[in-house]
Amino acid sequence: MKKFYFLTLLVATLTAPLMSTAGNGDESTLKGRAAALTRRMSETTKLDEGQYLKVKQLNLRMLSEVADLKARLNGTPALDEQLAEAQMRYEWDLASILWPRQMAAYTQSKLSVTAFNGR
Repeated sequence: MKKFYFLTLLVATLTAPLMSTAGNGDESTLKGRAAALTRRMSETTKLDEGQYLKVKQLNLRMLSEVADLKARLNGTPALDEQLAEAQMRYEWDLASILWPRQMAAYTQSKLSVTAFNGR
């Protein structure tokens, strides 16, 4: 469950500037948020072009799934469980795309963001 909150915090922190322009999760807004998140992840993990495209698709899928879950399950106890499952799938898929050193850099950046925001 901690990993889910770390990822959520990371996504929220990295996409905060785009949140002010977000509508109700429309496709173009989600694509913009996924692109911005992927750019920031690429700066940290040094993605190659193929990885960049895969991670961008993965980020778009994750953001879409989170928006859908929040719309469907808002205010229910099942929301946290479903979000945690989505986050676990995201982490698993991300680990299959990144090299071990890139995954370590990604994990470190998550910890840095969490530590910074936890002060």
